[in-house]
Amino acid sequence: MPNFSSPQEQHALQLKQAATLLAQQHYREAHALCMGVIRADPANAEAFYLLGLLTLQHANYAKAEEVFTAAIARDAGHAAAHAQRARCLIALSRRAEAVDAARRAGALSPPGAFTLDTIGVVLSRAGLHGEALAWYGRATAAEPGNADYQYNHGAALQFAGDMASAREAYRRCAVGTGDTRGLAALVQITRQSAEANEVAGLERLFAQHKDDPDAALRIGHALAKAFEDMQQPEAALLWLARAKAGKRARISHDAKADAALFDAAMGAAETVRRRTSQAQGAPVFICGMPRTGTTLVDRILSSHSALTSAGELTDFALCLKRMAKTPSNLVLDPATLGSAARVDLTSLGNGYMDSVRTSLGIESRFTDKMPLNILLAPVTLAALPGARVICLRRHPADTVLSNYRQMFATSFSYYNYAYTLEDTAHYYVAFDRMVRHFEAHLPPDRFTVVHYERIVADLETEARRLLDFCAMPFEVQCLSFHENAAPVATASSAQVREPLYTTALGRWKRYEAGLKPALDILEAAGCLAASERSCD
Repeated sequence: MPNFSSPQEQHALQLKQAATLLAQQHYREAHALCMGVIRADPANAEAFYLLGLLTLQHANYAKAEEVFTAAIARDAGHAAAHAQRARCLIALSRRAEAVDAARRAGALSPPGAFTLDTIGVVLSRAGLHGEALAWYGRATAAEPGNADYQYNHGAALQFAGDMASAREAYRRCAVGTGDTRGLAALVQITRQSAEANEVAGLERLFAQHKDDPDAALRIGHALAKAFEDMQQPEAALLWLARAKAGKRARISHDAKADAALFDAAMGAAETVRRRTSQAQGAPVFICGMPRTGTTLVDRILSSHSALTSAGELTDFALCLKRMAKTPSNLVLDPATLGSAARVDLTSLGNGYMDSVRTSLGIESRFTDKMPLNILLAPVTLAALPGARVICLRRHPADTVLSNYRQMFATSFSYYNYAYTLEDTAHYYVAFDRMVRHFEAHLPPDRFTVVHYERIVADLETEARRLLDFCAMPFEVQCLSFHENAAPVATASSAQVREPLYTTALGRWKRYEAGLKPALDILEAAGCLAASERSCD
């Protein structure tokens, strides 16, 4: 190593080498260089920052957050350390702190695309999609050839309803980068036709990446969507099966665990029935199985002048988990639901309200449309006496098909049932049993079921009924939900920006022959009448 005029110059070179080694995943060597600098210069913030990145790459978020905090203690103006600390905090479900850290990073005018994108990611995961958009734009402007940044920008633009710009970003993600996400995402928001489609490109990508379960999943789902657009349901189902096969072989799905969770939710309806809470707040929980109209109802209600959409929140489940201190690494499990019999319901309700208002800055009444909150409905109503719970229902076969067609986040194990038609049908049967139990045992003035088909058939009647259920006066703009400009971070982000359409009603009949295994399960459970089927 050559001699330098100062130790600081030597340390800077060593840390530059450490950053290169870290990018190459030579972790041991990078760690050694950073520790050598720290031993010689304990106040060196950059060394702690690089150690934080190393720890973060091993998904040790709690330890990484400590290391980034140490970097900030040595240099409060280290924007990148603030941003990466925010990334750790959001992964640890400490949303309010994460938002604060991300905003601190932004206030320091960070120059690097990596930090700019990280700020956007944290704000997006916190539900602040409008605020995140500008940071993604700055990241792509700083480094336009980065596929990750283009994809994130495209998703944010899609959530904001700027579909034309989203398509451009997704195409930039796809072209010349070798990334499999851009073209698949582009197809999901662009109607395909026999004259203009991306099938050939997607099929080439699938052949190249068929042994990568995640890539095959997203490409195969995009191909299924393309063939559905072109009125070829048989081909669509075949591609879905191919898309899911690799991932299904690697994930663990236990139908008995699903059943135990539903049973625990029904049990909670009994254990909290006579308990009381003094918590203040009147949120509206919109839940049910995914792809059944939860986003549609959220847009209808949040078009009201006195109701704000908070998006899909995990706050209530997290508050219960923290109070219950149950040992599993799952936020929702039977033991945690069972803990509702002993936790302080007033503290639970107030904790939830504080969490939402602190991190999202919502002072008015709001909606929370996390579908899985249906499992928490009894506890929610017990902890928040002013709350309302709306459960969406849709035709059983359409519900099964729409869930099977949806590519859920692969890291979210609660939706692992959707890798086969049979598992999805069994899940629906258990869900149906639970909701019927809720209808029989939860107060009807605070828990109601709304059917997607009825909304499509008579929007105004159902909108008035739901607003009345929420003790809110009717406002005509609720009927023009598609004009609501607020971001939508769900699979329905494109659909809910259009007026109501009927093409999704009875979609299952176009797929009926291929759905036979699921239809048999639904019929045997009494969820589907034999008279509805036309195929043996």
